[in-house]
This record gives sequence, C-alpha cells and structure tokens, in this order.
Amino acid sequence: MFDRKRREFMALLGGAAATWSVAGRAQQPAMPVIGYLDSTSPDSSESAAELGAFRRGLSEAGYVESRNIAIEYHSADGQHDRLPALAADLVRRHVSIIASFGVPATRAAKAVTATIPIVFVIGGDPVEVGLLASLSRPGGNLTGVTFLGRELQRKRLELLHELVSTATIIAFLVNPTDPFVDTETRDLQAAASILGLQLHVLRASTEHDFETVFATVVQLRAGGLVIGPDRLFISRGEQLAALALRHALPAIHPTRRFAAAGGLMSYGGSRADQFRLLGVYTGRILKGEKPADLPVQRATRVELAINLKTARTLGLTIPPSLLVLADEVIE
Repeated sequence: MFDRKRREFMALLGGAAATWSVAGRAQQPAMPVIGYLDSTSPDSSESAAELGAFRRGLSEAGYVESRNIAIEYHSADGQHDRLPALAADLVRRHVSIIASFGVPATRAAKAVTATIPIVFVIGGDPVEVGLLASLSRPGGNLTGVTFLGRELQRKRLELLHELVSTATIIAFLVNPTDPFVDTETRDLQAAASILGLQLHVLRASTEHDFETVFATVVQLRAGGLVIGPDRLFISRGEQLAALALRHALPAIHPTRRFAAAGGLMSYGGSRADQFRLLGVYTGRILKGEKPADLPVQRATRVELAINLKTARTLGLTIPPSLLVLADEVIE
C-alpha cells in the first residue's frame, strides 16, 4: 500500500516538473532577429569579410548568432530596384532591428518603417542625403556609422598620378545610381585640373557593365583608373582587379581586397573597423538603447595597400616615399 502511494506521488511530482518546464520555456523571450539588408551579394569575399567584422562587433555587445540572436539575410544582388520589396519583407517578418549597408538600402528600410530601429553604414553624409536631421542627435529610428570614402577620392587620384606621372588621361569609374556621384565627380574634376590631367567619367550600375567600361578605358588610351567607393565596386573588388590585370591597367580602389587580388593599389577606410562598429551599435540597441540617442559614429581609420608584383608587371617603380606610407606591401 505504501509503495503504491509512493509511486503515485512520484508520478504526480514528475508531471508537475514537466509542466513547470514547459511553462518556463513558454515564458522565455523570443530570440531577437536582425534583418541584414544589403544591395550586393553576401557571397562576395568582401561582403563575407564585412559580415565577419559585423559579427565581431555583435559579440563585443554580448550577442552571438544562433546562440542568442538570429540574422535574416536579404540581398539585392546589385539590383537596387529590389531593395524596397526586400525591406518590406523584413518588416513583415517582425525583425527586431535592421542593419543596412549603403544609402539605397538605408533609404529603402526607412521608407517602410518608422518604428523598427535601423542601423546603417554609409560612405557619406546621412544628413546631406536626407536620412537624418542631425549627426549628434539623429532622432527617429535611425543611426549608424559613416566612413571616409568620397573624401579620399582626391588622395586616390594623387596616389595614382604619383605612380603614372607621365599619363595625361585618367578614367574615373562611378555608379550613376550613387546619390553622391555628382558631388564626387565635380570634386575629382577639379583635382584633375590642378594636376593637369584629363578626367573621363565612366559609368557602371551593374557588374555586367564592367567589360564595356574597361574596353572604353583602352579606347581612351587612359593611363590609369580611379574606382569610386560605391557599394557595387567595393563588393566586386576581386573582379575589378582581374579586369585591370587583364588590360594591364594601373588602377586604385577603395579596399585592400582589390590590391590583394592583383590590383595595383588600394586606399580607403578600414572595412573591418566600420562593420565592427556597426555590430557594436546594433548590440547596444538590442539591449535597449534608442537610435535617436546614439550619435552617428565616424570610422576614420584608413589603409594604403600596394601590390609590388603588379607594379613590376606593369613596369612601374614604387617610390620609397610611397612604400613608407603603405600599411601593407604585397609581394
């Protein structure tokens, strides 16, 4: 009799424990989801490196993917007209926050939500393009990170001119959909005029335009190419490096991956620094801070990389003064 009652009591206790366990799981908060909105493909090596830096920033804030956060990846694969639909889909999925990359992606996110926090990284002034009213007090649901990109265009032209000092014609590659294209073109035209150079502006809005661009550079007999800091060109750095090598064209690009892939030279802001900061801000907002109260951060670290092997192939001699300035010399 005693044993039967003991067994009944233990069974009742076990059932209660199971009920408490289920109830405890039901009370656990849902894992926050980050909507990752990019105008280019995450499959590119540059985008993969950026994503790694973003994850490092998140980990500094205490978040690890698949452990206590999830990330929903949406990429437009270079087709900016897809961004509004992709942004709207993230809203329908009730993501906790949207991390956007570049002005077109950020504009698309801003257009579909005024309540979900948006954290961006862009190479320009977000006030100038109408994303924010103030850098120090963003207000609303947006904040993020800006980096030195277009401000470095003159320096890229000067560096390239130093290496190909006998060239009188230089090509400049821009994306016509870039909201800063008119400003940066005027600035570089002025800088070229000071250096006594003819600057020819070439346009590419998708990677399918690249072959035509390089054929045009050859027809112009341009002695060098400055590649603008558009998101498309950044994500396709290796492809552009291969084309520059094939056409024996001295070129300078905003990111070191271009030089590492065989391009002559790169000069631009540190992508690792920019995207790490973005991850940190995303984590802080997930913890409860408001975008309106977080001033836009400025990533100021710049890197110069020179590919010596490519320079030799092109018959160029790198001045010692330039080698001293380089953060990385690729043999």
